[in-house]
Amino acid sequence: MAGVNNHTWTGAWGTVSYWNAYVGNLEMHGKGVFYDPRLDDAEKYPVAARTKQGHKQDKQDRITAKLPALHFYQLSLPTPKPPEDAFDSAAAEKGEVLFNDKAKCGTCHVPPLFTEPGWNLHTADEIGIDDFQAMRSPDERYRTASLRALWDIEKIHKGGFYHDGRFATLDDVVDHYNGHLSLDLTDQEKSDLIEYLKSI
Repeated sequence: MAGVNNHTWTGAWGTVSYWNAYVGNLEMHGKGVFYDPRLDDAEKYPVAARTKQGHKQDKQDRITAKLPALHFYQLSLPTPKPPEDAFDSAAAEKGEVLFNDKAKCGTCHVPPLFTEPGWNLHTADEIGIDDFQAMRSPDERYRTASLRALWDIEKIHKGGFYHDGRFATLDDVVDHYNGHLSLDLTDQEKSDLIEYLKSI
């Protein structure tokens, strides 16, 4: 997460430090202080507006003092390195060239962060999916996920890709963008690109 601006899928909510405060105060119902006037929008967030969740101020704050240490710990976690058998290194070298050129991945997933430095958000139309989750966030956009440890998701966790796991495999993700962006990748290029994705 080091160097990545917005962290939640509908990234407009804020950075990981914002999310830590949000979860500690509003999701876990801890004693603390939390401020976000965007939650006053009664049309978009009727429950939050009615209960004044964006203006929480408990007399005893047991959360705020712990947030910097939590954030420091989160940023100290290294990206897991793929095991040697997780990808084909010769194919990954070819895939890296595709990633930064023909496949256009590096346009948004800028190495070495593999997301955009700065405001890393896109509309649903830009990425070719529905806007259901995005419309629930303040800026109605999705964030550019950092493409790190993808080998782990596909090989070990098998949870699927994107905020809702809609793409079961990296093949599905690459096929989606190949069609949506009219990339005209060959089967071999797609395979090489996937090997690179598993290597980062």
